[in-house]
Amino acid sequence: MGTTGYAEEFETKVLESGDDARVDNYQPSSLSKKLVRKQDLRIVPLCAGIYLLCFLDRSNIGNAKVLNEKTGDDLLDETHMSDTQCHRSHAVRPSRSPKQFLVAYGLFEVPSNYMLKRLRPSRWLAFLMLCWGAVTMGLGGSHNAATVTALRFLLGIFEAGLFPGLVYYLTFWYRTEERSIRVAFILASATLAGAFGGAIAYGVGHMNNVSGLSAWRWLFILEGLPSLLSALLVWFLLPDWPEDAQWLSEEERSLAIDRLKIEGSHGDSPHLTWREARATLTDWGLYVHYAVYFGISTPFSSLSLFTPTITAGLGYDGLRANLMTVPPYAVAYAVQLLTSWSADHFNARGLHSAVMATIGALGFLVSAVLPPDAYLHRYGCLIVAASGAFSCIPPLLGWLSSNVFSTASIGLVIALNISFGAPGQITGVWIYTADEAEIGYPTGHGGSTLVYCSSWRWAASA
Repeated sequence: MGTTGYAEEFETKVLESGDDARVDNYQPSSLSKKLVRKQDLRIVPLCAGIYLLCFLDRSNIGNAKVLNEKTGDDLLDETHMSDTQCHRSHAVRPSRSPKQFLVAYGLFEVPSNYMLKRLRPSRWLAFLMLCWGAVTMGLGGSHNAATVTALRFLLGIFEAGLFPGLVYYLTFWYRTEERSIRVAFILASATLAGAFGGAIAYGVGHMNNVSGLSAWRWLFILEGLPSLLSALLVWFLLPDWPEDAQWLSEEERSLAIDRLKIEGSHGDSPHLTWREARATLTDWGLYVHYAVYFGISTPFSSLSLFTPTITAGLGYDGLRANLMTVPPYAVAYAVQLLTSWSADHFNARGLHSAVMATIGALGFLVSAVLPPDAYLHRYGCLIVAASGAFSCIPPLLGWLSSNVFSTASIGLVIALNISFGAPGQITGVWIYTADEAEIGYPTGHGGSTLVYCSSWRWAASA
């Protein structure tokens, strides 16, 4: 069957069966499956690699904080930062105070997705990579709290648009029932980055005072350089959209366009208009998604930044605390992919996200009530919490994108959704305080449990 006939057949089924059959009636042909596999090989590894580098550069401050702290060669001692100032540098992605953080983060998410569509994904994402890689390397030259704060501000601005941009980008290439697992592969690279980050920090920790630089400085330099250099690869290798994909045959290109006529984004579609923006902003049903994403952002942010600190509070000292961050992320990687595959396969993204959020909440809750010296049990809870926290996000974003079908609106909705996670990220930064290290961070674990339960309870009643 020709590609045009395939698209017409699917469209006829949708018109006859209604929107509820949009996913259930879709049966991909062998040609379509072959096309998707070809797209996967070209797109998914590159996007996952981009996000892995981003997450390494975003979360390495957590490793730098505890790297060689026993010898006084760590980030806090050499920049004369207090623990509170370090928390501010986390929240400073992208500002020093929560209010400024929310304004800057909220303002940048939406324009970034707008720029991605206007300037082409390859150009915009390469520019962001170049900038955050340079800023990360600059952190290696910091000598005071003000410099760290300012550079973290810039890092946040350049990184803020990446994740919503990648999720938006996938809508140009994949159908609704194909997105969650691809988002999972990309987001799972963050769990790999967490595992790699701990292992890299462990190795870099032995470079202390090499060429007169402390190990934490080498950490920023060595993890920022790949992002800076990879920007060139992204510029030339990342395909923008099917309409001009010269690496596809004419038949494949036609099929890639036709199969997304109903529920995909289009490179040649008009840019966002004020009328579309107003309709999207006043679609109150979407705010349920935003509220849930707010809730899952708190534990996600906490684990992203403070896993080395949490493991240090479980009886692991020095470089071993960095190394022991690897197993929680490794397990979370496998669970995340399995959950997302199941969510797409059974077309039950909201249910899968809710179940994994509940599992994550239980991990945090049990850790909060266990005795402070129950190190092994609390470490097991950390693995459970990480698996739930990371696994509930891809199905939720797949669920969100399946409820919006305009190219311009999808970009706005995804950016707004992740912007609403900013308050949750601020909460995640501040609930793990240094004075609770001896008692097992009950406020941090309890707070993560509370926001999980509150957001999903609100969603269920909406």
